[in-house]
Amino acid sequence: MRCVILQPSYIPWRGFFEQVLKADVFVFLDDVPFDRRGWRNRNRIKHPGGSLWLSIPVLNKGTRADRTPLHAIEIDWSQSWTHKHRETLRHAYRKAPHYDAYAARLDEFYARRPRFLADLTIGLTVDLAADLGITGTRFLRSSELTTAGEKTDRLLSILRPLGATHYLTGPSASSYLEEPKLAAAGISLEYMNYDYREYPQLHGAFDPQVSILDLIVMTGAAALSYITAPAGSALCPD
Repeated sequence: MRCVILQPSYIPWRGFFEQVLKADVFVFLDDVPFDRRGWRNRNRIKHPGGSLWLSIPVLNKGTRADRTPLHAIEIDWSQSWTHKHRETLRHAYRKAPHYDAYAARLDEFYARRPRFLADLTIGLTVDLAADLGITGTRFLRSSELTTAGEKTDRLLSILRPLGATHYLTGPSASSYLEEPKLAAAGISLEYMNYDYREYPQLHGAFDPQVSILDLIVMTGAAALSYITAPAGSALCPD
């Protein structure tokens, strides 16, 4: 059984969704402290003025002294950020080939008003995966499981009860994973190789690390093929 464990992010990039695609079970790691410098409440899009951050304001600022778990971080609804994000996306992508077909979906996304950040970002990610045509992946949250320990031990406290036999993770995890512990537990390890084909983009030079929304509005129904087909392979035009 193939398992991925990742912190939830706001409208993640396509590498995130390749891990969703490859996983039998995908665990959102939402019981760790909020990372105020990470991707939990923000992501980048392409914009006429250059690369642009979209950030969700939160009430808990994630200071070093604040160990509030991610699942307890609240969205600051006193700010009209949803309107700003929606209008920014419209301005950035109104000339994209598939923007009009996806505009109503974006309206639905930004009409949501959950109290907690993780509820919003996890819900959006699950729905975006379905929009891409990714089916068959089971989604869980670590806050609903029993976890213990740090680093590799913490991962094993999730993987063992799930019956995982194969663990997929990003290449940066090689700097801290204790690989012998996974092997001793009978769990094989695979590091992702993010080698993707370029696709048409607006606003200048190709940027491979922007939000998945860029790929969706630019390629439509062909979006998943730009996740599954490696760089250098031939893809049929949309």
